Amino acid sequence: MHAGLRKTPPALLAATEFLVVAFSATSRACDVSTSAVDATPQQVRQFFEGQKKQVLTFVGYSGAGYEDRAGMLNTASELLDEFAPAGVIVNIGATPDGIGAIYALAKQKGFTTTGIVSTKAKEYDAAVADCVDHVFYVRDATWGGFIDGKDTLPPTSTAMVENSDYLVAIGGGTVARDELIAAQRLGKKVRFVPADMNHQKARDKAKKKNLPAPTDFSGAAGGAL
Repeated sequence: MHAGLRKTPPALLAATEFLVVAFSATSRACDVSTSAVDATPQQVRQFFEGQKKQVLTFVGYSGAGYEDRAGMLNTASELLDEFAPAGVIVNIGATPDGIGAIYALAKQKGFTTTGIVSTKAKEYDAAVADCVDHVFYVRDATWGGFIDGKDTLPPTSTAMVENSDYLVAIGGGTVARDELIAAQRLGKKVRFVPADMNHQKARDKAKKKNLPAPTDFSGAAGGAL
């Protein structure tokens, strides 16, 4: 278990930022012909069963971003190195924002990549990450997380959790929290690495909603563990 995601030490920051630039360039240059289909949770399950590989799913902040993006990528790189690309699929939420930056890392290391996302992403014309091989749009009226605060997951989160052998959260909000809780209940292997969301984005969001400026940027997911 990682002790947590700390601010990148100044001595390593320049080198890490160089790697981030390199990963970004890899993302733009990924030689990937993305397959994107509408699918039910059952169809998603059939796909993964047919791959005969374990599934490592990352959840965390998406549009909220990361205060220490370089640190998040460094942590993700260390986690990915614990797995053999030949027998593991890296799964995230299909979009490039926030935690989606890991797709470029995963492809550079030789992993097959997948994304599971609500059809709401189509409604909002959300971009798909460059380095994802297979995207599944699951018909859903929500973005994920427990329905009405109950213990029932909507279709997108159901597909995400049920098909994961390992679920790793690097920070994350309520959707990540609920998926961690559900994964634990199903006996999945889970990890949580603390990480702050992007502070300025959080302040801007609160201001837009006429809410007080936030003082806690740690997200809701940590409470799941």
